[in-house]
Amino acid sequence: MEHIDYAYTQGMDAAEIEARLQSSGTGVLSLSRENDAYAIPLAHYYDGDELYFRFGSTEESTKRAFFETTETACYVVYGTEPTDDPNEIESWSVVVTGRLTELPEDEYSAFDTAAINRHFSPIRVFDEAIEDVDVKIVRFEIESMTGRSTPMG
Repeated sequence: MEHIDYAYTQGMDAAEIEARLQSSGTGVLSLSRENDAYAIPLAHYYDGDELYFRFGSTEESTKRAFFETTETACYVVYGTEPTDDPNEIESWSVVVTGRLTELPEDEYSAFDTAAINRHFSPIRVFDEAIEDVDVKIVRFEIESMTGRSTPMG
């Protein structure tokens, strides 16, 4: 294993983590049910204090079933960027853990149709009829946020 390439990483401070959450619009949300895990790519909106998802699901969807049984969820946002050295890339990742709660309709005032379209990429619909897709705003109650990046320079 002496010839395996590796890169050192360093922790990111709170400001760097928040900047990545605000500038990145998507990540991967991991849900759980008993001994099973289910991860989905998902758009997010981070307002500097709260992290939100726009869930689209049908009554029988796997996403909905796992959402209802997940006690602690994990959300990962990550990326890579080229550097001046063609043999190196800058990489970073943010891992957020916490609880998911459906936003009550009386709190939807910040998420009218225009705001939803502004804050989230278009909802992806697969083999479902649009009228069968139930769209909800979900708040991610953050318990921890950590970030790592490759040092540049």
